[in-house]
Amino acid sequence: MQTLQISIYALAFLVALALIFDFMNGFHDAANAIATVVSTGVLKPQTAVAMAAAFNFVAILVFQLKVATTVGKGTIDPAVVDHYVVFGALVGAIVWNLITWYYGIPSSSSHALIGGLVGAAVAKAGTGSLIAGGLLKTILFIVLSPLLGFIFGSLMMVLVSWLFVRATPRRVDKWFRRMQLLSASMYSLGHGGNDAQKTMGIIWMLLIAAGASSPDEHLPWWVVISCYTAISLGTLFGGWRIVKTMGQKITKLKPVGGFCAETGGAITLFLATALGVPVSTTHTITGAIVGVGASRKMSAVRWGVAGNIVWAWIFTIPASAFMAAIAWWIGTLIL
Repeated sequence: MQTLQISIYALAFLVALALIFDFMNGFHDAANAIATVVSTGVLKPQTAVAMAAAFNFVAILVFQLKVATTVGKGTIDPAVVDHYVVFGALVGAIVWNLITWYYGIPSSSSHALIGGLVGAAVAKAGTGSLIAGGLLKTILFIVLSPLLGFIFGSLMMVLVSWLFVRATPRRVDKWFRRMQLLSASMYSLGHGGNDAQKTMGIIWMLLIAAGASSPDEHLPWWVVISCYTAISLGTLFGGWRIVKTMGQKITKLKPVGGFCAETGGAITLFLATALGVPVSTTHTITGAIVGVGASRKMSAVRWGVAGNIVWAWIFTIPASAFMAAIAWWIGTLIL
């Protein structure tokens, strides 16, 4: 692959743009980690986001960088990557995130980024620039991540109901108010571990194309630290428009339900990150919340709200890809 002729200023601009996306990822997806713990009244919003932000960053000590490798090397052909493709991918993802945040739609920042990469790469070099294996794995988990969240969330709810069948509701509520602190922390850890690595992959892709790194080298530590910092700061500011949708509109949650949803979601995220799959934390926690509601009774879930969320999932990749293709064209004119 030929080294890009790109100025240090353009490279710095694109790295900064990637970190802005990472910040928005944390801002947009803060609701995933804190909606249940806030909506059940276990923590005040400010306390919840501070805890979530802290565990987003602690993920730096826990997870290997397999997701960053998938995004950086396994999504589109490295030979087509240039500063225009990276610019288009990031702008497409950021614009879609802003639209869905404004309307309070819990869409996936992860799939917006993947869609952005696809749209910019296809705009430049056609469909031959796509790496089928990496994309198919990502698309497969669009279905599997909410399904696994649903399964683990509902199983946790059934297990807890069986274990505490003779306990009084007051005792259960008191116990799981404490337990939900643990489950929300673990979900935030999984969120940071999976989502921050997607931006690392983009920056790594750019550095390799610019000749500032090589595919055989380890990801620079300044990239790892800056990405975890950006997503943590984004979480700290929180995306409050989405908290209500995630926490109460899908189904009414009590602390025991919040614990089961967060634990089921965290198990799914830990599994996906270990496999190097860039999954959607939004899809995962939504599936887990629906699983918790459905385990009580099917009518406990507001299926209309859940259906609207699914439509947002379906449109995310093509919509962000379309926006990224336009942004790529604009980038060729202004960069």
